[in-house]
Amino acid sequence: MKKILSTLFVAVCCLAMAMPAQAQVKFGVKGGLNLSKMDWEIANTTLSNVKENSTGFFIGPMIEATVPLIGIGVDGAVMYSQRGSGDLKQQGIELPINLKYSIGLGDMAAIFIAAGPDFYFNLKDVDIAAIKKKDAQVGLNLGAGVKLINHLQIGVNYQFALGNSFDLKGLTNANVKNKLNTWQISLAYMF
Repeated sequence: MKKILSTLFVAVCCLAMAMPAQAQVKFGVKGGLNLSKMDWEIANTTLSNVKENSTGFFIGPMIEATVPLIGIGVDGAVMYSQRGSGDLKQQGIELPINLKYSIGLGDMAAIFIAAGPDFYFNLKDVDIAAIKKKDAQVGLNLGAGVKLINHLQIGVNYQFALGNSFDLKGLTNANVKNKLNTWQISLAYMF
């Protein structure tokens, strides 16, 4: 039994090492629209359950590596991203890294689903004295889309904030909950 398991383990490792050598790697440019919603919940204040909607944009280079025949791949991007509104508008660098599964619909089209972490590094200071920006935030991406003509990708993505987006000075984090969740509509061109 040990010999069978050892042989199976070696075979799986050999296949895993051989597949990335045949992976298709593409570079491209990705851009689109951010539709953000800020949820504020501050206990015992007038700001309890206030919601704000806003729009912004994102743009930057991306890379995609896909294993042929299986349809599983990874994509990542480094994008300038703007989200939020007014004095709380965030401008920063966004790094989404997604595991992507594609299903081909012939030679010219495919649909995909994607999920993974999203890292956001804020570059702009907030102009309100009582609010302190978070320099870095982590979120979770869930998305889907279509690939057309081997070069275009159109996608819809939702980012769940995994922590508060801002800190309020003078209040403990137990009293304050604020999350900037974002819908993204994207268009990518792969070279």
